[in-house]
Amino acid sequence: MPSFSDRLADAVRRKGPLCVGIDPRWEMLPKRIRVSTEIVDDYARPSLGFLRFQARLLELIQPFAGIVKPQAAFYELIGSTGLNAMRRVLELAKEMGFVTILDAKRGDIASTADAYAQAAFGPTWNADALTINPYLGRDAVEPFLTAAKAGQRGVFVLVRTSNAGAGLFQDLPCNGRPLYRHVADEVVKWNARALGACGLGDVGAVVGATHPRELAELRTAMRHVWFLVPGYGAQGASAADVKAAYLPSGLGAVVNSSRGVTFPFHPDDPQWEAKIVEAAKKAAAELAH
Repeated sequence: MPSFSDRLADAVRRKGPLCVGIDPRWEMLPKRIRVSTEIVDDYARPSLGFLRFQARLLELIQPFAGIVKPQAAFYELIGSTGLNAMRRVLELAKEMGFVTILDAKRGDIASTADAYAQAAFGPTWNADALTINPYLGRDAVEPFLTAAKAGQRGVFVLVRTSNAGAGLFQDLPCNGRPLYRHVADEVVKWNARALGACGLGDVGAVVGATHPRELAELRTAMRHVWFLVPGYGAQGASAADVKAAYLPSGLGAVVNSSRGVTFPFHPDDPQWEAKIVEAAKKAAAELAH
């Protein structure tokens, strides 16, 4: 099997850099799906709605995106039936040829980190990549790096995130530079251990589009690192804001849009499928470069 970085490069070359975030919420599902599950008991209803919606969503976005990013929290929120829905979306996406990024932002030490990593990359979730939090240091990151390398998977390390409060810690001066630059330096080292044929490695960085100056700065400092770029679309960043994330080859970044593509409709809108297609097509066209 090709390395994660080369599989991701293939997806970007075929479909472009759009990554569709899947953040299922019961109240935002189309009315047709919510009504059709009313006869199901309260415990199972949300997960059945998720299953139906995400299967159709993948079909609708397939022409426009090669990467999907299920957000674990929304599945965990509804318990064991939600976890089954998450397992199914990861399975179905891989069957359809998508590269899958499980967005769980895991971070812990020793055997706990190893358990998180084995769950993400083993038979439980079998994701192609996982988002991780490096705040606990190298010993918390190492189990994820080891498991990813063994399974030819990838990790995306939080470096400079897109949320408004990111600077509270990430911008703190440390030895003359902001803290996020020190994290970036470590990601470069971790990533350098194995580069794919595409020239990029399997240890990526999460860098938000809502901070375009830092995005450009980090791209210069991280020439062989894949970027997972949140913030485009509903969070306010434009396609122009993410241009600095790409390498001259056209690779280097996947740009996430969650609500903007997944829920561009009112729940009562009978044309919700057409709205998803329109949103995905528009995002793919804007991000083409």
